[in-house]
Amino acid sequence: MAGDTGGAVPDLLGPGDPPPFELVNPEGRGRLVLFSDHAGRAIPRRLGTLGLTQAQLDQHIGWDIGIGALAHRLAAALDAPAVLCTYSRLVIDCNRRLDDPTSIAQESDRILVPGNRGLSAAERKARQQAIFAPYHRAVSDVIARKIAEGPAPAILSLHSFTPTMNDFARPWHVGVLWHRDPRFPVPLMARLLQEPGLIVGDNEPYSGRDEHGYSIPAHAEAHGLPHALIEMRQDLIGDEDGVARWADCLVRVLKDVLADERVYAPRG
Repeated sequence: MAGDTGGAVPDLLGPGDPPPFELVNPEGRGRLVLFSDHAGRAIPRRLGTLGLTQAQLDQHIGWDIGIGALAHRLAAALDAPAVLCTYSRLVIDCNRRLDDPTSIAQESDRILVPGNRGLSAAERKARQQAIFAPYHRAVSDVIARKIAEGPAPAILSLHSFTPTMNDFARPWHVGVLWHRDPRFPVPLMARLLQEPGLIVGDNEPYSGRDEHGYSIPAHAEAHGLPHALIEMRQDLIGDEDGVARWADCLVRVLKDVLADERVYAPRG
């Protein structure tokens, strides 16, 4: 967290603004915790539209299209608790350290974000206190409860990616991002590849080794829990039928992978 700004921090969220996170199936008994840093696209009323059009806010720069609906289905089918961030990544990116320059992006995919330029320390702190901190406390609380109840869970972070970036058509249907711990991601990729016709990215279209992300280190690596990050291509889960189809696929895959006790074995 950033230090004291030296002045009063204004309240960012007011009446009519949604809470900073959504808890789905919080009492789920499955040996899995789901979370999604970019599930929502809300913007606090006090910030207007950040100087962007609604069409721009509806694009992938504002949220991970389809991933919230997918998370709901996975949480129900796997009896797993899920924590979903309600606010747009353009307000504050909950998967970035607070000292990262992209924590509050001034530009995203070559689109300028006027409402994020020239912010004071107090304005930045207000976003941290209103959204980032309570969302991550909720994730920490769910994981702590699962650990206390035992057995310790696996962690799955859910994201989605735009089909085309910088004029490159990304071929993967799903990507699995990981870094040092192979216990969950390696068997997950192997099982995904058993699904007919599925193109699976190993640290594609992004890499879990670039260390830009905040949530996996904070909530999984810090506890030594098996973990993976899934990236779903957005055109595949952009409507209700696509979400249902891919949820069914992932439920099959995850049930098989998570039934193997080797996923949870302590690392040597």
